[in-house]
Amino acid sequence: MSLRIDIWSDIICPYCYIGKKRLEHVAAEEGIELDIHWHSYELMPEGAAQYQESLPELLAKRYGMSVEQAIQTEIRTAQAAAEEGIDFQWQTAKPGNTFNMHRLMQYAQTQGLADELGERFMHAYFTEGQAIGDLKVVAKLAVEVGLQEAEVWSILNSQQFAQQVRQDEQIAQQLKIHGVPFIVFEEKVAIPGALPREAFRETLQQIAAEQAANQPLTTSAAQGEVCEDGVCALPATHSAR
Repeated sequence: MSLRIDIWSDIICPYCYIGKKRLEHVAAEEGIELDIHWHSYELMPEGAAQYQESLPELLAKRYGMSVEQAIQTEIRTAQAAAEEGIDFQWQTAKPGNTFNMHRLMQYAQTQGLADELGERFMHAYFTEGQAIGDLKVVAKLAVEVGLQEAEVWSILNSQQFAQQVRQDEQIAQQLKIHGVPFIVFEEKVAIPGALPREAFRETLQQIAAEQAANQPLTTSAAQGEVCEDGVCALPATHSAR
């Protein structure tokens, strides 16, 4: 059985990565194939390509907390990531503007490589400490998953796929998406946030059972962990950190 999944996410969102892994694990256990359509959502559209500060320093600066408080936040996030097999090396993470990565994700979707590219981008940022705002780094990662180098650079040196990124973000506004991940199952049930595995399991089972039903989009009462800003800080009502 295959289910269509639409996901709004950003590369620098840890709970987008965590939610992705949780959903993949549960789908594999349930024998459900996921037809994932990735959608662009920039958490820091005004962000610089690269920062001199470390991730905890940036977190502290943006939210008026101490660096030590920010470090404790990253430690808790790393623990949640580790439960899904993600080695979140926050000490070496290099945040940056993700607009160019989103443009390449849009291109990769046309080539059937969006899943591979999204995984590569996230692993590079969260685990390898690569500078994701650096065009050379972004291009290298894209080529690694099978995209043609000449086409990748043609896109990066132009405004190709910028319109598609903006269209996704406009749809997000229409859907009143305020944080990511935002996951829509079979264009019917929308869930904001990275649910626990069992909640994802219940949702997949329910959607699979009602796959043929013609129902309008609804927002589930379930609420997962959400990133509402570039470093996912302080949306306490969503337990994002």
